[in-house]
Amino acid sequence: MIAIVDYKAGNLTSVQLAFSAIGREAVVTSDISAITSADRVVFPGVGAAGSAMRHLTDLGLLPAIRAVAANGTPFLGICLGTQILLNHSDEDNGVETLGIIRGNTQKFKPSDPWQKVPQIGWNRIRIEKKHPLLDNIEDGSEFYFVHSYYPAPDNFGSVLCTTDYADISFASMLGCGNVAATQFHPEKSGRIGLRLLENFTRWNP
Repeated sequence: MIAIVDYKAGNLTSVQLAFSAIGREAVVTSDISAITSADRVVFPGVGAAGSAMRHLTDLGLLPAIRAVAANGTPFLGICLGTQILLNHSDEDNGVETLGIIRGNTQKFKPSDPWQKVPQIGWNRIRIEKKHPLLDNIEDGSEFYFVHSYYPAPDNFGSVLCTTDYADISFASMLGCGNVAATQFHPEKSGRIGLRLLENFTRWNP
């Protein structure tokens, strides 16, 4: 079973529908036992770091997420679900987050007023490191982004892809053991996004 973690964040249904489009059943759930026993876990979301961490705490999901990340289960973070895998987010005046991948989430501060924040739309990835989730995905492929903050991991070795926006090259995909995470939205990225999700369903770290 693929479990999509329900912590009252947005965009969960579109992730479920994307898996359905590739013939894979995925269940949106906040049930701790279902999440910890799942074959694969997806941790997506749209929203703010502060409310996300409050909901995870209120639902008792923090230990479950950390347990899945530690026990070798294939785990995919998406967008907000990627940002709160790090130690800290600058959003909401500073929020301590999950600490599964060492680093911080920072806000875009472009010097060019034409580079709007949030970044909304298609942008290219630059593949920095091979990974099974990137099989048959070419360097320079375009994915769909919606975000004002971006992950800044401490260790560049955990960076799978980078993307340029707002005067910087930021980490747009991370990988560490059984945990992979994308700042972009594969579920909104057409065929190339579905290919990444298909790769996730076959990934055995």
